[in-house]
Amino acid sequence: MRFRRFRIIFVLLAMSAVLLLATAEPAHGGGGPGQAQSGSGTGMEGVITIAPTQGGPIRADTPSSSPLPNATFVVKDDKGAVASEFTTDEQGRFQTSLAPGRYTVFLKGKTGGLGRYGPFDVDVVAGRVTKVQLECDSGIR
Repeated sequence: MRFRRFRIIFVLLAMSAVLLLATAEPAHGGGGPGQAQSGSGTGMEGVITIAPTQGGPIRADTPSSSPLPNATFVVKDDKGAVASEFTTDEQGRFQTSLAPGRYTVFLKGKTGGLGRYGPFDVDVVAGRVTKVQLECDSGIR
């Protein structure tokens, strides 16, 4: 009886581990169109934040900015052609492969209203992944 209980627990733990591995999201830099693997070639990676996070005076006990999750940004080259699109993860991180050059980054579909979500100018150097931290303005005051 004791051996059977041990075997059932072991099988359940093994199945749980397999399920967790199968459903886990890829680590930062995971694949997808326009997204590079960490350490590969030339491109851009970083974090996009938004501030202020709330209206009124900034309080010492609350952060003034937070990551901008699940936001899709467009990257245009110096000729105005779309070079890439990427979507930030839950922590506002992103990574995209790009050829060397000067690029403009802005929120996809933003045509007006409150807030400033770009344009941000970024220079990408050959053989390097340019690290950036872009801060959007929520427009909240």
